[in-house]
Amino acid sequence: MKRFLKPLCVAIISIAFMQCSNDKFNVAKDKVGELTPKTTVEELETIFKNDSIVKILSEGAKGNNYFQDDDKYEIYEKGGKHLLTLVPQDQLDSTSTIKSVQIFDERYKTASGLNINATFAEINSNNTISKVESSFSSATLFIDDLNATITIDKQDLGLKEFDLQKVSLEQIPDLAKIKTFTVWFN
Repeated sequence: MKRFLKPLCVAIISIAFMQCSNDKFNVAKDKVGELTPKTTVEELETIFKNDSIVKILSEGAKGNNYFQDDDKYEIYEKGGKHLLTLVPQDQLDSTSTIKSVQIFDERYKTASGLNINATFAEINSNNTISKVESSFSSATLFIDDLNATITIDKQDLGLKEFDLQKVSLEQIPDLAKIKTFTVWFN
C-alpha cells in the first residue's frame, strides 16, 4: 500500500500544479488569467507580483487634451516578454476596475485553443463571429461568446490600406493572422 501512496501523491500534486498554471493563462468571457471584471488597478501589483508593470498614465479629466489616451498598464515577464496591456474603466483611479485586456502572449488561450497566433480558420471554426467592421487599416471581428474583438490587418486580406471597403467573413483568407486580441470587461 505504501508503495502506491507516494506515486499517487506525486501524481495528484502534479495535476493540481498543472491546473493552477493553466488557470494563469486561461481566457474566457469575463476572464483573462486571474483578471475579471471585478479586478481593480490596485490589485495588479499582487496579481503580477512576479512580473513587471509599466504604467502609462494619462492626464485624466484634468488634462487639456481632448483626444488624450487612456491609462495603460503593460505587463511584462521578468525576461522582458510582453504579456498583456490593461486599460482601466476610470483614469487615474487605483480603485477602478479593468475595461479591457489586450493579449500579447500565445500562452493566453481559450478552452478551444484560440490565442494570438491563431489563424482566421481556427477563429471561425471554434467561435461565433457576430459582426465584422472595417477601418482604414484593419478588419475587426466581434466574438460575443468571449466579449472579445480580434483585428486582422487589411494587408493579410489582400485589400488596400486606407480604404473603407466593407469586409465580409467570406473575404477573409483562412490563413489570415491576428493583429490584436482584446477581451472586454463591460
